[in-house]
Amino acid sequence: MPAACESLSCMAPTLPARAGIGLRMPHAAGLLSGDFSAPPPAFVEVHAENYMVAGGPLPRQLDQVRARWPLALHGVGLGLAGASAPEVAHLDRLAALIARYQPSVFSEHLAWGGHGGHYLGDLLPVAYDRPTLDRLCRHIDQVQTRLGRRLLLENPSTYLAFEASQFTEPAFLRELVRRTGCGLLLDLNNLHVSSVNLGFSALAALDDWPLEAVEQIHLAGFTRAADVTPGVLLLDTHASPVDDAVWGLLAEVVARRGAVPTLIEWDQDLPPLDRLLAEAAQADRLLAGSPRPALPLVRDPRPARPAQEVA
Repeated sequence: MPAACESLSCMAPTLPARAGIGLRMPHAAGLLSGDFSAPPPAFVEVHAENYMVAGGPLPRQLDQVRARWPLALHGVGLGLAGASAPEVAHLDRLAALIARYQPSVFSEHLAWGGHGGHYLGDLLPVAYDRPTLDRLCRHIDQVQTRLGRRLLLENPSTYLAFEASQFTEPAFLRELVRRTGCGLLLDLNNLHVSSVNLGFSALAALDDWPLEAVEQIHLAGFTRAADVTPGVLLLDTHASPVDDAVWGLLAEVVARRGAVPTLIEWDQDLPPLDRLLAEAAQADRLLAGSPRPALPLVRDPRPARPAQEVA
């Protein structure tokens, strides 16, 4: 086997440039039994932390999913932007999960969620300044070295701006990609939520986004906060259909970037499985309307590194 194929990312199939769904427990049985009338998803994504168990029904269920669909693994617990490095034990569990299921991609958030050994249970944004950039680069390098594969980093939803920020979000992400070789997961709902909350144009932001590094897209719904005066506050709740504004952003990205694997997330107030799959079918129609071939993906120029063994 060539040295470049010793990394886990080379052994796993790539995601199709079509639409998939985030798998939630109430939908699992129906998906596996074929109890739906809408077109099936092109791939399935799961949250890594839900499957970090030694036995029981969840791993067996994911084995069945993995046998039928390409798999994307999405993490919510590394806290890459936190003051402390990712926990070694968490990385060990993640490496074991990746070794077993061979997902096509692994993604995580540009966020922090704990401090001093206390986990806050949320994905919190950070200032886009030089110390945060350096810290994130160290943590991303640690994760990519441990897992032996590239990480896709997801842009956050934000509700306030930091005076300490020295970069725009696109410039910050571009520098992260340059320094670490990571890829990007462009969450278009997060971009829309942030643009409304902070008062900038999402379309103008796309002009500066490093779209050539985007290897996956997330779509979801938001909720309008009813008790904010003055103005409007959008909350990234994943509790509703994809908004027309977010569909418009997808069409714009497809026109600029070409078709990219795109996921429908729906985490609260879950709809019937067919309703979720209908959202994926709508995304597929937009992806199929790409007026030009997809840009080539930006691959890590550094030599591939094999995954370290789990102790």
